[in-house]
Amino acid sequence: MAELPPRAIVFILLVVFLDMAGLGLIVPVVPRLIEEVGGVALSDAVKVGGALYASYALAQFIAAPLMGVLSDRFGRRPLLLLALGGLCIDYLLYALAPSLGWLFAARLVAGICGATPVIAHAYVADVTAPERRARVFGWLGAALGLGFVLGPALGGLLGTFGPRVPFWAAAGLAGANLIWGFFALPETLAPEKRRRPHWREANPFGMFAVFARARGVLPLVAVITLYTFGSAVYPAIWSFWGIAKFGWSEAVIGLTLAGFGLVWALAQGLLTGPVVARIGERRAVLLGLIVAGLVATGYGFAGGLGAVIVLLLFHGPEGFAQPSLAAMMSRAVAESEQGALQGGLAAVESLATLAGTLFFAGLFGYFLSDAAPVQSPDVAFFVAAAVLVAAGALFACLRRRDDDG
Repeated sequence: MAELPPRAIVFILLVVFLDMAGLGLIVPVVPRLIEEVGGVALSDAVKVGGALYASYALAQFIAAPLMGVLSDRFGRRPLLLLALGGLCIDYLLYALAPSLGWLFAARLVAGICGATPVIAHAYVADVTAPERRARVFGWLGAALGLGFVLGPALGGLLGTFGPRVPFWAAAGLAGANLIWGFFALPETLAPEKRRRPHWREANPFGMFAVFARARGVLPLVAVITLYTFGSAVYPAIWSFWGIAKFGWSEAVIGLTLAGFGLVWALAQGLLTGPVVARIGERRAVLLGLIVAGLVATGYGFAGGLGAVIVLLLFHGPEGFAQPSLAAMMSRAVAESEQGALQGGLAAVESLATLAGTLFFAGLFGYFLSDAAPVQSPDVAFFVAAAVLVAAGALFACLRRRDDDG
């Protein structure tokens, strides 16, 4: 297997970093932009925010398998450039939006073209030995985390000049990334390793053909589905939860997300490889899922910013779960099917995010409304914790069954 060219891995990590920084830029100001554009109160804005995130996830669910299959046929580079162009258009539509309809159009564009994580994982899998994939996938996760350090912190500061300013900045980042990629991004999938498209795999449900062919993948897909559903509580309600429970400003929201991103980046980038080497991928997944359940419960009981900061510091080991699961599944398929696998996983995760975002946003809004038997901003976190514990229990059962077998 060929070694990954240094400039290629640097570029792909920077692409993921800048994409996440662009996304993080907008998170602190989305509640205020929805209130401004839609003329709605916070309890209704969270439902709109959930629907926006869900529309992105639905579009990605439909498009991601196609993007993965096309990358197996035409290479990673053109699909990655298309994804970058879609993000640039998304942020411009947000910045110019005169109505909620524009916001939904922006999210649909981003979802259709939002294949950056899909192609990035297939990109490094092309030229990374199977035993090193958990480590390199961890680097990708670290790049995402570092982007979320810079993005929300900068977005919170830019948001003080108006809720649309961060979107212009995010569009500039995406556009610069696209131009740089056009001139600097090498292709990693050799022509002889490309395959003719299997169009049945290019629809959201045909992806199960890829999963079914690979031994042991379907049960792991069930685990990652539960995990992704439970984790959707964070993009669904974090900003709204901070405002409703603690009265956070945009700057505080941005700084808390930056803290989360820094811890996540350090855990995935520096610790995933050594932890997996020491305890193995399976134990690393289990550790991550256990921490996920505990931390979600902790947020529900948090009494102030200090407690949130402590929980953010404790959150890092959760980052071992996703790259270790991805590495386990990537070893089960051929090199020519890495794009299809990553596209299928992205579709599954998008569908779980879609369902989870709608569910947790609705749950959060309901328990803030007068119709709720008890008004509390924390119920969504307790329910998410139960889902994450269920994901850990399912994975533990799968491991025990494998050991018995």
